[in-house]
Amino acid sequence: MSRRILNRWVLTALLAACTAFGARGQASGTYTPYSIYGVGDLSQPGSAYNKTMGGVGAAVRNNRYINLTNPAAVTARDSLAFMADFSLYNDNKIFNQGDIKSASNTFNINDLAMSFPLWRRSAMMVGIMPYSDTGFGYSFNYTDPELIGRTGNITYSATGTGSIYKAFAAAGVTLFKRLSLGAQWNTYFGQVEKVYKTTFNDASYNGVLNGTTGRLSGNNFKFGLQFEQPVGTKHAVTVGATYSTPVQLKGTMEAYRYSAGSAASDTLFYKVDNLGSDSKVTLAGEITAGIAVQERGRWMLAFDYSRSDWRGSGLDGARGFTASKAFSASVAESYRVGFELVPNRNDIRYYLNHVAYRAGAYHKKEYFLLNGSQVASTGFTLGATLPIVNMANGLTVGVDFGQRGSLSGTMVRERYVNVSLGFNLFDIWFRKYQYD
Repeated sequence: MSRRILNRWVLTALLAACTAFGARGQASGTYTPYSIYGVGDLSQPGSAYNKTMGGVGAAVRNNRYINLTNPAAVTARDSLAFMADFSLYNDNKIFNQGDIKSASNTFNINDLAMSFPLWRRSAMMVGIMPYSDTGFGYSFNYTDPELIGRTGNITYSATGTGSIYKAFAAAGVTLFKRLSLGAQWNTYFGQVEKVYKTTFNDASYNGVLNGTTGRLSGNNFKFGLQFEQPVGTKHAVTVGATYSTPVQLKGTMEAYRYSAGSAASDTLFYKVDNLGSDSKVTLAGEITAGIAVQERGRWMLAFDYSRSDWRGSGLDGARGFTASKAFSASVAESYRVGFELVPNRNDIRYYLNHVAYRAGAYHKKEYFLLNGSQVASTGFTLGATLPIVNMANGLTVGVDFGQRGSLSGTMVRERYVNVSLGFNLFDIWFRKYQYD
């Protein structure tokens, strides 16, 4: 691929990302009742490449793709290449609670990242991705006959929209040919709005509108390492780990309550909290460890475990973050396994032998409890990267089948089929010319 063509690809991806991220500011990046709690629904880790393998990445090293889950993996690359990754995410859900059933469909930007070499065995990457999304909407009518007999029909509705994004810059270096170290700086920003409304059919009664608007920001660091041990001439075992520091949220949380109707209008409550001083809320730090076994250029099997403790985050009771007394912050954990197979990269006859086939599975516990019960998700993934142009660039397609929650108690069961689509760009940019 010529640099001129690749420049057009990168420019197209940048324009698409800017347009789509702007569109996300006007619409929900997700739709789930679980996003009413805390900071919303946390995004799945990694790019489409990681998602097709269940989200693994702590110990994954591949010089053809950008691994967004461990900054130490940025050094697993061709030292002459420019790399870019842009992926989309389609989220399809079916909800069940008792005899109530509904469905949703949302379309998200998953990530935009670029990677390039620095000096010798060092490299860096920059990018942006969503950290969490808030998107919900529901309504119901009060059915207490004694109440509606006095006031007439009463309707309650709730809606929520918004996202928190994470922009990042990471750098890594490989020492002694086997040990890779990386550090990443993250900055978080976004706006989340939640609105709750009670209305009366009888115009002689005033309705009540209340809600919160959070304008949030913060910074933290992520550190990573990977150690690769060759086994014979073709195989290798890699161990990896990352640690993300907690994020002290800053910004404002505006809370209000209005009474409005034909009889009169009045402001019942209005307050703006300065996060960090009036109230302190943090995004929990996270530790991840993983191991990968591979035959270079052909297959890889990887496993990840991650843990983050949200019990000291301050979400419990914080205005704008706690939707009900049923919510309590907890410990989030995840177990992930992924597999990749490339039949034969050197085959000159059959295209399908160049395709990277992947599968994975995961089980994760959310960062909160509802009425003391853990909310968990379990799923499996399938996907492939289809080589294009010069066989180094690729189109990644993945599917995630899973379930979150259950039908027990008042919990909502989500069953989902999510589709990810990624564009992997790879081109040699930094070759020295031998003659003019």
